[in-house]
Amino acid sequence: MMRRLRACGRAARVISHILVAVWTIRREFPALSQGQRNMRVQFWAREMLARLAIKLVVTGQPPVTGPVLLAANHISWLDIVVMHAARHCRFVSKDDVQHWPLVGTLAAGAGALFITRESLRDAMRVVHHMRDCLLQDDILAIFPEGTTGDGTQLLAFHANLFQSAIAAQAPVQPVALSFLDGVTQAPHFAPVFVGDDTLARSLWRTLCADAIVAVVQFGAPQLAQGRDRRMWAADVRTTIAGLRQAGVTPVG
Repeated sequence: MMRRLRACGRAARVISHILVAVWTIRREFPALSQGQRNMRVQFWAREMLARLAIKLVVTGQPPVTGPVLLAANHISWLDIVVMHAARHCRFVSKDDVQHWPLVGTLAAGAGALFITRESLRDAMRVVHHMRDCLLQDDILAIFPEGTTGDGTQLLAFHANLFQSAIAAQAPVQPVALSFLDGVTQAPHFAPVFVGDDTLARSLWRTLCADAIVAVVQFGAPQLAQGRDRRMWAADVRTTIAGLRQAGVTPVG
């Protein structure tokens, strides 16, 4: 009973935080510079993790400036919040997200680039748009797996969006995401959102859980150096797997 009451209290704080963010994006963002918007998004993401009682641990060196394409494994609906908390970036997201109530406003306000996954033509449009953003020194982020996994192993990486970094001659920086139990250091499965799971169930598990640690491990940026997008994507996948296998210093 106490755990449920605590979860309900967290839920109320999370909902109020989302509503304030939507109001801020609609009323205040138009008058802010891009840098000010980015800072607001990162601060909002860190506060969201605090309201969920999730500790953030960042290892490696986040990018200071662009251009760079961050490539991360994908576990949960929380991944975007976690990465924004570690370092603001512009995500490439499926286009139906922009039509979700509240979430669409948050994604657009954070600078997301939307893509129709079933359309090859739209994928090429987004690659060209990503190239242009990288040429303007943006920090972009993708989930090359294309969907979420359970966090225990990586899925195959899709290589199409790596072409934008090749075209812009920009580096790709591997990012390994993990959710750990702050007590046992074992993987924490509460935030996992995969298969037949629903967002509501995953969110409720997360609200009820204690001692969740979100770990963001930044690898070293790498240039293509003659690799095509498929080879590059495979090498980045190997790097992320290595980061996850190496783990992090025990956290509490």
